[in-house]
Amino acid sequence: MVFSSLYFSFFFLPLVVLIYYLAKEKYRNYILLVASLYFYSFGEPKFVFVMMASIIINYLLAIAIDKFKSEEKTAAAKQMLLLDIVLNVGLLFVFKYLDFTIGRVNSLFGAEIPLAGIVLPIGISFFTFQAMSYVIDVYRGTVEVQKNLFYLALYISFFPQLIAGPIVRYSTIADQISNRTCSLDKFGEGTRRFFLGFAKKVIIANNISIVVEEVFEQNVMDTNPILLWIGAIGFSLQILYDFSGYSDMAIGLGKIFGFDFNENFNYPYFAESVTDFWRRWHMSLGQWFRDYVYIPLGGSRVSVPRHIINLLVVWSLTGIWHGASFTFLIWGLEYFFLLVLEKFLVHPEKRKSKIFKIIWRMFTVLCIVLGFVIFNSSGTMTGIKYCLSLFGLNGVPFVIDDTVIRYMREYSPYMIMGIVFATPIMKVAKEKIENSKLANVTSVLIPIGYGIIFLWSVSFIILGVHNPFIYFNF
Repeated sequence: MVFSSLYFSFFFLPLVVLIYYLAKEKYRNYILLVASLYFYSFGEPKFVFVMMASIIINYLLAIAIDKFKSEEKTAAAKQMLLLDIVLNVGLLFVFKYLDFTIGRVNSLFGAEIPLAGIVLPIGISFFTFQAMSYVIDVYRGTVEVQKNLFYLALYISFFPQLIAGPIVRYSTIADQISNRTCSLDKFGEGTRRFFLGFAKKVIIANNISIVVEEVFEQNVMDTNPILLWIGAIGFSLQILYDFSGYSDMAIGLGKIFGFDFNENFNYPYFAESVTDFWRRWHMSLGQWFRDYVYIPLGGSRVSVPRHIINLLVVWSLTGIWHGASFTFLIWGLEYFFLLVLEKFLVHPEKRKSKIFKIIWRMFTVLCIVLGFVIFNSSGTMTGIKYCLSLFGLNGVPFVIDDTVIRYMREYSPYMIMGIVFATPIMKVAKEKIENSKLANVTSVLIPIGYGIIFLWSVSFIILGVHNPFIYFNF
């Protein structure tokens, strides 16, 4: 089930909200848990048992860790933590990377090991990381162990952020599970945020996805570089609004039920540098790797060679986390090389120059676009050829032909909206209006505007516009 569907928006969500608010507070968590399990089982019921097994394993191991720590059996607690990490990583490996590994072994050694043919459960990377972070935090003593299995199950399976994030830390909502406030203001704010995310996904991402898929299916060695640039920029916009739109919907849904989730995007294409980009893009994932991989390895408080190795580990894992493909690994390693360049090879004095800041900002955006070309390509060499062809190295001239004109005529409005909304222009304009004499008028008009935008978005779904979702694959 996807948020940007008529079934979710006009049946599942209204029904859950109605039952939730009619019920007494002591039953609300259980209502959300049942709704979340149904939501996850909607597409493929058998995979709900995989998630339930993950929940039970992490619940029991966290209880064991807490017990051993209270008895000052540090070694036993550490062994339980290591077992938890092995089981969680093992679960991910079997479902996400086993067939890829078998394929590579067969290719390298001429073996004929049959593929397992295991289907990837939706959102397994997200709920596994959430479960693992909970157990690690229990071991560290930063959160109290949750002895109510159903409450922990709700944390891991809560449907707004279950299948595509953001990755919510248990420490963020531990208190909210037992004590949270539902108010009309929060409900209204959550509804507006959901409408905004729905519009990002359906109006911008879905429409741009059509031209992106058509361009990426072309033989890049015979394709007009201008058309390739449309596809490359288009995909960078599609993945931004596809994922940030989903995050907006998740955050909005959380507020509707009284939860406050952390932000996951902050105008990433407005970043001044690669480092700044990863402080703005998929922030929950970056923070997860920072707190549970980078800092435990020593972070930056080590020698330069060790620091570089730490960065290599983190960015290799970041790439691999996205999927079992060398394209994702290359995408992750791109950021490793760029960050090494940025941290160790660019002189600090140069960074202070205004001209350098402008050039570096443009360089950062270019690298982001090229990286996403690799990310979205069917293979590494295909992605590399695409990147080279962008600069005319395929021998095809830059020509504004009929195909380019058609794509620009049909899809430029969505791409222009995507570019404009990728900057803080609208945010700044909204703040100025709210602080002006028009504030009273806009306080009435803005909610109406959100409703109109939502209905406009729904019209695309009714008309059957292409409705993929990139991060379901992860």
